[in-house]
Amino acid sequence: MTVRYPATARSWRWLGVLAAGSVVVYLAMWVGYRQQWGWLDALDTHLLNTARTFGVEHPGWVSFWNTLCTVAGPNAYRLLGVAAGVLALLRRNLRAAVFLLVGIGLSGTVAQLAKNLADRPRPPGQLATAASSSFPSGHAVGVMVGVLSLLTVFWPSVTRLRAGLRYPVECGGAALILAVGFGRVALVVHHPSDVLAGWALGYLWFFVSLATVRPAPIDRISVAGPGPDLDPAPAPDGRPAERDTPL
Repeated sequence: MTVRYPATARSWRWLGVLAAGSVVVYLAMWVGYRQQWGWLDALDTHLLNTARTFGVEHPGWVSFWNTLCTVAGPNAYRLLGVAAGVLALLRRNLRAAVFLLVGIGLSGTVAQLAKNLADRPRPPGQLATAASSSFPSGHAVGVMVGVLSLLTVFWPSVTRLRAGLRYPVECGGAALILAVGFGRVALVVHHPSDVLAGWALGYLWFFVSLATVRPAPIDRISVAGPGPDLDPAPAPDGRPAERDTPL
């Protein structure tokens, strides 16, 4: 018997709606770049020029964002994913380990394949060194997948420790995603549309991983093969209870 996560149809509907929206956003940014939409190019150029001018005048600002994007970048989540995967295996939760391997472990490959397809040059006048092509932002992909994947497997443990942790953890995760994306634009290593596309692709890959593996929370024992879901106890009024989810 396995508790798979999220456990309610309503949660899956919302996740699916967000995935569909992510497809729309990613395709819009990709087509906009390929077709050279004037409004999108003008917006990218204006924001990058502003970031470049401010960064040149404030070296400390550049150092801050460069450090943040390094410390809180995709490699950090890969390391955390490995540690969480080992913990899942020690607890005999194979599904959670596979979910982390597929989601976080392969997110860099997914981002690189998307970069190869678009082959967009980096913006001129970069304030930091960045390899590979520009579209989509690999940092945006990796951090989005990392934060959502780790929240998914650890969420019941976090909320059980203290109910009041829910909103600080949610806000902290969202702040990290936004901060790293902003930082890539502040360093002029990505167009804003690259970051939007990266967030969209990152969420979409998270959703595919979640829907394919159907992990159990990391504090529960799982098995490799399919098994029936263990529904929560019914509410006092007889209605089926809904399991809390981070999304």
